Formats: sequence, structure tokens, C-alpha cells
Amino acid sequence: MQEREKKTEERAINEVVDRLAEKYPGVERPTIEKIVTEEHLEFNGKPVRDFVPVLVEKSAKKRVKALAKA
Repeated sequence: MQEREKKTEERAINEVVDRLAEKYPGVERPTIEKIVTEEHLEFNGKPVRDFVPVLVEKSAKKRVKALAKA
């Protein structure tokens, strides 16, 4: 992955954390960051990166939502 693409993806992943933290204020931000990082790591080595932030957000949102309900 080229440096510019990497920076774009990192920015998008940080925006996922921001959105989830805003939507689920009852879940601590470090917990959300950990979940998003874990979900993002699932895509390491995958060649097509265009939809990674969207896929990370979808799977992380499920986990954060479950924590918010607990």
C-alpha cells in the first residue's frame, strides 16, 4: 500500500472511532479504539483496501453496541 493510501485509510479508521464514540457515549473511548483496532487488523494483508474502513465500522459497531447494552 502506498503511503498516501495508508494515511487515507488511517484517517478513515480514526473517523470510525470518532463516530462510534459519539454514538455510544456509555462505552469508554479506549475500549472503542481497541475494538476498532482489532477489527482493522483482520484486514491486514488483504489486497483490496477500498472498503476496509466501512467493513471495520460495521463489525466494530456490532461489538460496541453490545457493550453499550450491557
